[in-house]
Amino acid sequence: MSPRILISTGGGDAANYLAALAAAGGAGDARYLPAPDLGYDGLLLAGGGDMDPALFGQENRGSRGIDRARDRAELALLDAFCGAGKPVLAVCRGHQVVNVWLGGGLIQDLGPGLVPFHRKEEGDQVHLVQAEKGTLLHQLYGPVFPVNSSHHQGLGPLGRGLRATAWAEDGVVEAVEHEALPILSVQFHPERMIGPDTVDGGALFRIFLDLCG
Repeated sequence: MSPRILISTGGGDAANYLAALAAAGGAGDARYLPAPDLGYDGLLLAGGGDMDPALFGQENRGSRGIDRARDRAELALLDAFCGAGKPVLAVCRGHQVVNVWLGGGLIQDLGPGLVPFHRKEEGDQVHLVQAEKGTLLHQLYGPVFPVNSSHHQGLGPLGRGLRATAWAEDGVVEAVEHEALPILSVQFHPERMIGPDTVDGGALFRIFLDLCG
């Protein structure tokens, strides 16, 4: 039986996530503000707007598109799924939610002075990422590989149990691994990495579904 994955979205089009899961052999159920239903085999936290900075002890310094109901719902989802030891795949905003859930912080606006691929308004930008040797991404894609990005925020101080495993050219943390929990967390968008300009994002979904199986 295909692993069943709960996808938490901002209420927009989840077609890319659903297609990526299906191509990897899974079945996704995309919902806005889903309840923590442990009948699913795993959790996918999708991209979207910014978190409320109050959740990581800051005033608003460039955060936008804040949805406090979604913040609360996704933190509760992490409580439930991680508490049950179920795998989590976190993408872009999800990557940031995981860090905040574990007590970390965010850089609220990476700023126009950095390389332009971190400006969400410009859409997906392809750039190189460097992965630490021996990590999951290094095993999948090698030491340096191209991904996409579409965001204006990044991880600040890392949360409990997390370690950075991949970085963009400007030092922005592109992936983290947890010392104990089955969390796959990336800043880029593997569900949209299907063309010739990037590595195959489907490999990350297949690893995730293997954990869920």
